[in-house]
Amino acid sequence: MSPTSSQRRKSTQLYPNEFPGQDPRDCPRDMSKDNAVKTGCLNAQHPDSYGHYREALITQTKHHWWWKMHFVWERVQLMQGYSGFVVFLEEDNYILPDFFHFYKSMVEFSKNSCPDCDMLALGNHNGVTDFVKLSNKVLTTGWMSTKHNIGMALSREVYYKLMGCSQEFCTYDDYNWDWTLQHLSGTCIPKPLKVLVAQGSRVLHTGDCGLHQKDGCRPELASQRAEEGLQSAKHALFPSSLLLNGAEAVEHKAHMKNGGWGDTRDHILCNNYAKRL
Repeated sequence: MSPTSSQRRKSTQLYPNEFPGQDPRDCPRDMSKDNAVKTGCLNAQHPDSYGHYREALITQTKHHWWWKMHFVWERVQLMQGYSGFVVFLEEDNYILPDFFHFYKSMVEFSKNSCPDCDMLALGNHNGVTDFVKLSNKVLTTGWMSTKHNIGMALSREVYYKLMGCSQEFCTYDDYNWDWTLQHLSGTCIPKPLKVLVAQGSRVLHTGDCGLHQKDGCRPELASQRAEEGLQSAKHALFPSSLLLNGAEAVEHKAHMKNGGWGDTRDHILCNNYAKRL
């Protein structure tokens, strides 16, 4: 079943009981395809690679990220003609006081010392561990979903590379945008994406609650830990210059896709973001 043009513009939040929300006529996640075909549920012909049917709350993550790419680069008027970097932050990201200073330093550093860098990663998942020692240090490497998906900055040139792979992005059977991006890097995008990474993270993750964790989360404690980390790091903020501390191999990193993205309705909706309404 393919969505109409009006359906393609819907969101999970506004349409919780029909696509792209969870339609009661959809197949249950763990139903076998044989039983799904017998019952006639809507997406019986389109389980994922592991035999599971779509879950709306899972698919919305990849939808939102791809829609956001298009919206920022194509629909925001102030962005027209801008070709520099755009930093993508999430609502549970805590940025350090010298974030913008460090961002500008990374941009200048990339121009002079890494002109072939495709992306910047202003954050990492190490928090403020060894921050004083690493505050002014950066490295270059190939983009990896588990390391470089926080405080990520990309340029219009990279955005266009991604758009050239829209069909592959929108049909690759992984509900994670970052794992999908890693798949594209070195396959559909022939030259693997190279990233300049801040070893002293300027972005801290405070989200104890989210897609993969819903029980026992205490966001106020995560915020408190970030504040305490800042106190230990504040004397090493605002470095006057950056130092290249390593240059790792830039190569395609294959992985086992996670599934959750087998429904052709998701493929169509995802691809539709690139079309002007």
